[in-house]
Amino acid sequence: MTNSSWTGSCPLGVTSQDKIITLAHGEGGLLSRQLIGDVILPGLGEAALRSQDDAAVIDLPRNRLHFSTDSYVVTPMFFPGGDIGSLAINGTVNDLLVSGANPQWMTLSFIIEEGLSFEILTEILASISRTAQQAGVKIATGDTKVVPRGAADGLYINTTGIGVPFDSLQPDPHKLHSSDQLIVTGPIGQHGIAILSAREELAFDPPPQSDCQSLQDPVHKLIQAGVTIRAMRDATRGGLAAILHEWAASSAKTLTIDEKNIPVARQTRSVCELLGLDPLFSACEGTMLVAVPQEEADKTIQVLRKSDISKEATIIGEVHPAKSAPVTIRRLLGIEQPIDEPLGSQFPRIC
Repeated sequence: MTNSSWTGSCPLGVTSQDKIITLAHGEGGLLSRQLIGDVILPGLGEAALRSQDDAAVIDLPRNRLHFSTDSYVVTPMFFPGGDIGSLAINGTVNDLLVSGANPQWMTLSFIIEEGLSFEILTEILASISRTAQQAGVKIATGDTKVVPRGAADGLYINTTGIGVPFDSLQPDPHKLHSSDQLIVTGPIGQHGIAILSAREELAFDPPPQSDCQSLQDPVHKLIQAGVTIRAMRDATRGGLAAILHEWAASSAKTLTIDEKNIPVARQTRSVCELLGLDPLFSACEGTMLVAVPQEEADKTIQVLRKSDISKEATIIGEVHPAKSAPVTIRRLLGIEQPIDEPLGSQFPRIC
């Protein structure tokens, strides 16, 4: 048996005169119960378990589970290719997948700024519901708080994801071997550029699209094909460059990539060239880096390209014994240069 809970000091009571959330919706009384019972749970639909106890009770299928937690403070809340709701689900699902676990349950907590309209909240809840059902995860428990105007930016979402480990998948960058091949599953940098363009209202036509999506299909295909996965990560904050540096530090190896092989969408490249940005440091939300043994690289590409999500999968580099620089890039003219580790983000508030 699996029971769910939804606690909250955040409520409703939608009438023709009351179309926004007020501080009274966050005080744990009737309006709080109405917000949860009349708006949040119906808005999540089949994605949510229905009990409103103070804790969820979950039968464990095994003795080991994977946990991941994250907070989503993206601005704007709606952007080409997604919104804060789909981002919260896909981001948490992907964190579990690349850690070697099949996502099963999530917690979902809202911090709502006074004045947010019920129309916007309902739209985000519908997005969460669709995305969670597509990913096959259940919203097991949650919480809702309302804060005064100016204390937040419309809506923040916190999640915790719980997944059951795959039997045959235990990715770990400590396992990287010299000659292992580095593969990206699609064009890099799309999410960060999409958020930047939407936030700054840059008039690109068509606007850059985020790659906000679940990586379930390509991960499951790799497992079913029996591919040996040394390491696997979704390239979120800090982009591809940040992951390469993390893996180099974990494995005490040097990771080298080839500039000519790195897939970058035309719109992403155009925006980066115009603004003087580097797509290597721009976040993805539906693209991952995978390391596999050299002898399995071609098979891995074939498997990944069977999925619409990873149909542009490409080998972009390899692992070497440690050199003076932990991460390097071969430029188009054949010169090998170090890639600096990002100190921060080019684009704050991208997730």
